[in-house]
Amino acid sequence: MSVITAAPPVSRTRQLAAATVGNIVEWFDWYVYSMLALYFSSQFFPKTGDPVVPLLSAMAIFAVGFFMRPLGGLLGGMVADRLGRKKALTATVMLMGVGSLLVAVAPTYDQVGVLSPILLVVARLLQGLSTGGEFAASSTFLVESAPAGRRGFFSSFLYIGATLGNVVAIGSVALLVAGLPDDAMHEWGWRVPFAIGTLGAVAGLFIRRFAEETLAVDDAADPSDPGARATRPSAFEFMRTHPKECLLVFGINAAPTLFFYVFSSYLPTYAHITVGFDMKNALFVGLISLSYFAVLQPLMGVLSDRIGRKPLLLAFGGGFTVLTIPCSARCRTVSCPCCSFKWPP
Repeated sequence: MSVITAAPPVSRTRQLAAATVGNIVEWFDWYVYSMLALYFSSQFFPKTGDPVVPLLSAMAIFAVGFFMRPLGGLLGGMVADRLGRKKALTATVMLMGVGSLLVAVAPTYDQVGVLSPILLVVARLLQGLSTGGEFAASSTFLVESAPAGRRGFFSSFLYIGATLGNVVAIGSVALLVAGLPDDAMHEWGWRVPFAIGTLGAVAGLFIRRFAEETLAVDDAADPSDPGARATRPSAFEFMRTHPKECLLVFGINAAPTLFFYVFSSYLPTYAHITVGFDMKNALFVGLISLSYFAVLQPLMGVLSDRIGRKPLLLAFGGGFTVLTIPCSARCRTVSCPCCSFKWPP
């Protein structure tokens, strides 16, 4: 079989809905872990005199998921190229649902001992594979679904879904924290969002059934023809043939992704631990900022369609570089250990 250009999908709205709703589910399940680690960490690890130790262990497992995301992206991309974008997106949301279900029903350390953190690791491995595969397949699916001159706008829905997933995660955790006593949150309340994530994955599977495949295959080609098979690149051919472009894409994505996770996932927990900032207020502040972030996505997508991608990348890259320290130093003085620089002056 040989890959050819896909025909324009019949329903653009259906394509956007399938990608966005699936992304919401994926990223809800991904983010809710870091927000609830403060409550469930003591359930999965031996109790110590210092509550920070189980929390650090839980966050270390959170990091394990990040190591699986590149592999998930590679495998998801391969599935999308060989079996189609729709099947790849179906597989990713199923994996995420299984990972969330594992966390929701996992026994505690007091019940089964070391098996408890092992199950937590397995769940995060599955979710890391799922999230990486989702990003690879969904971004391609959205670009291929876009009409001419609208790729920036359509691609923005990738982060609209991701951000809305974070917003829903913060909202659900904030409601639980506000409505349940602290003891109940530590005992069983933290399981509720993971159960919601499992149900959301089932809903995502249903919605993606109605999406239209954007990978078209030439049915006239002979599958046994070596020439036809040769048109399909190998898994790592892009790294061999386009090493500069690979490094460029990695660099473009690495720094913004780091900044995004710091302020969206870790900042509420960090503020609570370091300065005693009320967790309810920290989650509420995060909810406001992420809602604003989601609103900006389609606007920036349209702007990139008009003026190009590179001017926006340069502008916002410069903003990250110049404004990070001033924005982080609002409540305290930041001193450089290597010189006499201080902010605020």
